[in-house]
Amino acid sequence: MEHEQWTGKTGGTPLMHRLLLQSLRVMPLWFVYAGMAIFVIPFYMLLAHKGYIAQYHYFRQRLGYSPLKAFIGVYRNHFRFGQVIIDRFYFYAGGKFHFDMDNYDLYLKLSHEPSGFVVLSSHVGNYEIAGYELKAQCKQLYALVFGGEAATVMENRQRLLEGNNIHLVPVTQDMSHLFTLSNALADGNIVSIPADRVFGSPRTVTCNFMGAQAQFPLGPFALATQRDVPVLSVQVMKTGVKRYRIIIHELPVNHEARHLQRATALAQDFATHLEGVLHDYPTQWFNYYKFWKSDEDHADPV
Repeated sequence: MEHEQWTGKTGGTPLMHRLLLQSLRVMPLWFVYAGMAIFVIPFYMLLAHKGYIAQYHYFRQRLGYSPLKAFIGVYRNHFRFGQVIIDRFYFYAGGKFHFDMDNYDLYLKLSHEPSGFVVLSSHVGNYEIAGYELKAQCKQLYALVFGGEAATVMENRQRLLEGNNIHLVPVTQDMSHLFTLSNALADGNIVSIPADRVFGSPRTVTCNFMGAQAQFPLGPFALATQRDVPVLSVQVMKTGVKRYRIIIHELPVNHEARHLQRATALAQDFATHLEGVLHDYPTQWFNYYKFWKSDEDHADPV
């Protein structure tokens, strides 16, 4: 399933981004949050109707919320997403956050081994923040990113990441980015890939996810099993105004099975782990389109 209706690009104009950066250098973070909650979120929910519908279905069908609780959940989800975007710009402006890390020793251990490894992320929480904290001193990290992102965002990402041995690899129409990532693994480096969205590739795998079937891109899992390297699932969840929890989890890889079977099993393991994270942080699901196959069968709320 292609998700052409969801671009994944940070909204706003370059001028708006610069104004936000300047504001965050002088205003308290909570004050910016409050302004967003009162003046921005209600209008965004009204104007971005497809995103509202997708999130409403998520809370109603996947989490079993009542209509009223689902509506409140959608508001909280939009507010959380706004916080995540603001936090990125706060970091660009020189702000700092506190990070609690699960299994950081595992990340360091793999970073010091000769083999490369794959880090699978998702549009849950605020994964970009991990790039500023998870430093790999012994390896280069190649991170796949959306090529059409706003120039202001890309410039600030590059400025902050260049000192952390991190290289940004934009998604390309001819899929040549996959060769770049494969070569990086062959050289013993780290590859970071979002594993929850299909970027126009016809190769997908169907997984049981949150009580229904959903399509995940086969590419990230096939790349990991083809190179036969360790695989980590990393999710970065917001837990406070200036606090995040980085969840690092190693996914099992069946080295005896055939390549396609290993990739399919890896995708299901990733989906299962992601489901567990969402049960703990239900408002930090940031895929604003009809993600599950069964979503097509449900009528939109009036």
